[in-house]
Amino acid sequence: MTLDRRISVAPMMDWTDRHDRYFLRLISKHAVLYTEMVTTGAVVHGDRERLLGFHASEHPVAVQLGGSDPGQLAESARIAEDLGYDEVNLNVGCPSDRVQSGRFGACLMAEPELVADCVTAMRKVVGVPVTVKTRIGIDDRDSYEELHDFVRIVRDAGCEVFIIHARKAWLKGLSPKQNREIPPLSYETVYRLKQDFPELEIHLNGGVKSLDEAERHLQHVDGVMIGREAYHNPFVMAEVDQRFYGSPAEPLTRHQIIERLTPYIEAHLATGAPLSHISRHILGLFHGQPHGKQWRRYISENAHKKGAGLEVVARALQFVGG
Repeated sequence: MTLDRRISVAPMMDWTDRHDRYFLRLISKHAVLYTEMVTTGAVVHGDRERLLGFHASEHPVAVQLGGSDPGQLAESARIAEDLGYDEVNLNVGCPSDRVQSGRFGACLMAEPELVADCVTAMRKVVGVPVTVKTRIGIDDRDSYEELHDFVRIVRDAGCEVFIIHARKAWLKGLSPKQNREIPPLSYETVYRLKQDFPELEIHLNGGVKSLDEAERHLQHVDGVMIGREAYHNPFVMAEVDQRFYGSPAEPLTRHQIIERLTPYIEAHLATGAPLSHISRHILGLFHGQPHGKQWRRYISENAHKKGAGLEVVARALQFVGG
């Protein structure tokens, strides 16, 4: 399957789990969805069903791996392909201290040859695309020349798809949360990469809040990855299929999305799992709508209670006219 990555939803720790991806797939049938970052150690030694299990409806879906050992990454990539993932993505962008201590994430930008070795090792054992998500620089190593060299070296290892978070990462002195706002975004840097590497798929990530913005970026790059906006305001994805993939189908309404999510919630509750595993992902569905705050507040205050079930969602819908 050839992945059409014009629009994708970013891998986001603690957010883009299997329940969130199932929910987002109800909103867009075509956007590529990414898992949270999963470390190679967790893939090789952990509970794979819990960490990597996904619903068949999630396709196209990509797994994001965190690691820097080519052998472990190769084994993890093979496992992911065997489980049915459509793409394996290497995290070269996360700035957290925990990730740095494991020698992966954004700090790998300083070691492009190692990243190239990792890509080579993974490509040898899988048939699905191996892609890299990275930043435009780290700390004081933020010249365009260094970014260009990084992409060139990793390209020569066979990577054909780069997702570029258009903000450099400060690895010292800033928290991951601060790194989402500081320093400023530089979309022009990503555009320039596409000009210099026309043969590659270059995708832009960072700060995109609307489909109008995505359309403007697509005049310069091959794809746009939407992050926090797709989580806090998931209905932003409602017109993706029509605007970017030519789908003739009308977008589902917010109420229709909940209606189609209901059997999934029922099946989840039937296993004895709590409602909050799923409900936390739908809090933003009525973002910006009349009584949307009441929807959010009611679910937030009640979904975590022992024995909470679909009645919580049904009651919340009454605030928004359901």
